[in-house]
Amino acid sequence: MNNRIIAFRQIVVLALLALTALYAALSLGSVTLGPVEILEALTGSGSNAHHMLVNDLRMPRALAAFATGGLLACAGVLIQVLLRNPLADPYILGVSGGASVGALLAMLAGAGTALTGSAAFTGAFFSTLLVFTLAHGPGGWTPTRLLLTGIVIAAGWGAIISLLLTIGPDGSLRGMLYWLMGDLSYASHFNIALAVLVLGVLLIFPFARQLNLLARGENQARLLGVSVRPLTIGIYFVASLFTATAVMHGGNIGFVGLVVPHMLRLTGGSDHRLLIPGSALAGGALLVAADTLARTLAAPRQLPVGVVTALIGVPLFLYLLTRTRGKL
Repeated sequence: MNNRIIAFRQIVVLALLALTALYAALSLGSVTLGPVEILEALTGSGSNAHHMLVNDLRMPRALAAFATGGLLACAGVLIQVLLRNPLADPYILGVSGGASVGALLAMLAGAGTALTGSAAFTGAFFSTLLVFTLAHGPGGWTPTRLLLTGIVIAAGWGAIISLLLTIGPDGSLRGMLYWLMGDLSYASHFNIALAVLVLGVLLIFPFARQLNLLARGENQARLLGVSVRPLTIGIYFVASLFTATAVMHGGNIGFVGLVVPHMLRLTGGSDHRLLIPGSALAGGALLVAADTLARTLAAPRQLPVGVVTALIGVPLFLYLLTRTRGKL
């Protein structure tokens, strides 16, 4: 009972942090809004300018950032369990590389934002199937074979990305680079990402106990009654879906899927009954805060949000490594 109370308190704290980050995203910008003005804009009783600023610009972007960050953090948790590697992140299996190639090809063809996102998702899904098929050897696939195949495929995608950047027209180069560095400027359609996050968390939460056992090793999980093969296949495809959806909306945003699971394990333990919902909240809060900084630090210019997450993630991850020295 005490553990449940502690976990509940941690979830409440993370939820409050997420709400604080969302409030800051609605408040800060070229025009600073107070809580009363935000409430009036949300209820439709404020000025038209404030209503447009909150409901048409800041709220959709903030919710897209929250959903994207939550998806990346949850994907990081699943990938680390799947590979039994605490340094694994959502991009390690080449999903983001396939998405990047799809998005860049769409940009070169002059496609709009919606088609670019669809092309990114298609590329990510193709990369997922490619890695899964190639990693399946005569005796099935193992985490090591899956990891090595993903690294090789990611390197191949990287070469194609470099080629596309080289042959691309100068007029498209800036947009292509911003997408590769992570950009939420056009991520206003948050409904899909938010739906995938909520449904995905509800889907994988009942398997938290099996994830706890699998994290200790396949043999131990199998001895304790876990159907390892269906579970690992499910983990792989759910994590890939999370990553593909996140990349479709925000491009390549690093460190969220790597840092957030470590941070939660350090503060709340390794129980996936806490890690799964906690990662959704903490990842969302982190990316909302990073995106708010990205659009306000150098205003009126906007920084790529991936640059901000890297600037936050590098020192934070190094600090976490010093706290967990000897445990990895």
